[in-house]
Amino acid sequence: MKPDLDVICIGRAGVDLYGQQVGGRLEDMASFAKYVGGSPTNTSIGAARLGLKSALLTRVGDEHMGRFIRETLESEGVDTSNVITDPERLTALVLLGIQDEKRFPLIFYRENCADMALCEDDIDAGFIARSRAVLVSGTHLSTARVAAASHRAMKLARANGARVALDIDYRPNLWNLAGHGEGESRFIADQGVSRHLQNYFGDCDLIVGTEEEFHIAGGSEDSLQALANVRALTDATLVCKRGALGCRVFEGRIDGWESGVAGPGFRVEVFNVLGAGDAFMAGILRGWLRDEDWPTTCAYANACGALAVSRHGCCPAYPSEIELLGFIESGSEFEALRFDRRLNYIHRVTNRRRRYDRLLVFAFDHRRQFESWAADHARQRDAIGRFKQLAWQAAAAEGEQDRGFGVLVDDRLGREALHAATSSGAWVGRPIEASGQFPLAFEADGELAEHLADWPVTQTVKVLCPYRIDDDAGIRDHHESMILKLDRACRHSGHEWLLEIVTARDGGHPQFDTVAEIMSRFYEIGVKPDWWKLEPGPAEEYWQAIGAVIEANDAYCQGVIVLGLDGSIESISKTFEAAARQSRVKGFAIGRTIFGESARSWLAGRIDDATAVAQMRARYRELIAAWDEVRAQV
Repeated sequence: MKPDLDVICIGRAGVDLYGQQVGGRLEDMASFAKYVGGSPTNTSIGAARLGLKSALLTRVGDEHMGRFIRETLESEGVDTSNVITDPERLTALVLLGIQDEKRFPLIFYRENCADMALCEDDIDAGFIARSRAVLVSGTHLSTARVAAASHRAMKLARANGARVALDIDYRPNLWNLAGHGEGESRFIADQGVSRHLQNYFGDCDLIVGTEEEFHIAGGSEDSLQALANVRALTDATLVCKRGALGCRVFEGRIDGWESGVAGPGFRVEVFNVLGAGDAFMAGILRGWLRDEDWPTTCAYANACGALAVSRHGCCPAYPSEIELLGFIESGSEFEALRFDRRLNYIHRVTNRRRRYDRLLVFAFDHRRQFESWAADHARQRDAIGRFKQLAWQAAAAEGEQDRGFGVLVDDRLGREALHAATSSGAWVGRPIEASGQFPLAFEADGELAEHLADWPVTQTVKVLCPYRIDDDAGIRDHHESMILKLDRACRHSGHEWLLEIVTARDGGHPQFDTVAEIMSRFYEIGVKPDWWKLEPGPAEEYWQAIGAVIEANDAYCQGVIVLGLDGSIESISKTFEAAARQSRVKGFAIGRTIFGESARSWLAGRIDDATAVAQMRARYRELIAAWDEVRAQV
């Protein structure tokens, strides 16, 4: 059987809770960001981002944190077929902080945790045979049970002719050599640990560690002597990480540092060292498994490490392949890379967790129209919320099995529906503009970044901007300023966002011939939305011009979706015929065409809940079928 995986990473899997305040004690941290953690887990994600087909073999708990790890891995493209759910144990947790340039306090919550229950029976020979290499973590050699599991994987890999890599990954705390409050400790000499580790070196093709990690591996606090001691036990390639000095690769005899191969270093400001070694390992694997020369492979590894130490968090900081190669080629004018807006943008858009070639959105985020209809029929505000729950029921019942199913729903009148949708896995857009106001105003009070801090990061921020070329300069400046603020706030909060441009006003017709120019203007001032939502121009030339603007300004844009403007299904279907020929158009976000008639009838008491749901399902399905029909012809 030809291997279909590049590397299987085996060992720790946990959740990192990172203090968000930088420059203080862990005791004083007031809020924490949640990331996936654990050395092999981090490396599996880093390797996947660099184009390798990686898998993780571990255990997680049967609870929310275990599901978070699994879902994150899947979104990153890591094979999770052998991420085992442990029904008895909890997923490991780590609390971490950035105290200053040299102190990074952390507490491991790993007592009887799921990943340390990995056993020999969990190592499936067929799964190991699928991979060209296995990566074992030193932590998973620290107890008899996990050591036996790791060693079985190593033996099976070698029997299959696959490669074996060992990340020494030495944490004295995890070998019961330091107390709970000393999780930051990186080295405590222990000859028992050294002898134990040395039992496994003969089955390795690659061993990677810091100087301190080679001290424990080689049983000497002299780095070169430690490396020589390891060399006496194995023919494996030895990669020694030396921090700001880069790394050295030793394939033969250890005869001074110069006997090792070095790669180019990168001068950056160190912001956070935690997880940098796992990023380094991902870079090493990219070159090693593709048989690239060591200077090139070291460049990958050193660059991955440089990018990781420059950002908050572990695996969220790791680069994509595009980002890595661009950084190696062009570098950055900033030593503090977290302030490089261009690099941060590439990092954000090339590491998106979800990408879409099809997005079919039932939009019922309308507020002003619903309030007007409710008033017409003397219905209270809570009736609107109940109807929006029916709209969600219709959307989910009809669309949840469709790839790219999504909804647009607001928090002010549709909160229950919004919460249900957000928990469903659907694409969810949520408006931030005040409904029906001109010029543009935000519904949020205060600073946008503060407001968005309360929004689930899986929600896409939607803003409708009533922008026209023939507005006076003051109105245009106001709209541009507001959209720039939103763009910055979303970059800070990590939300994707959608910019809806509406040129129709006061019952008039859209100014289709100006939309491409408006888009160009927003790109000119530095705005790059993840999504555009645009009026339903009937001409193919209209969509071609829109596609050309995106290609010229933002190759990483998620795409365009078509709005409906309360058109008939027949007229919208004709628009689809023109729009679907432009590859940047991914689908639609249509509302009143689907729900308008049902909402008015339901609020008037002429139809019941079941009828309203059935009507909306039928119209939504008609639009999905119309889109798929024209797209299939392209």
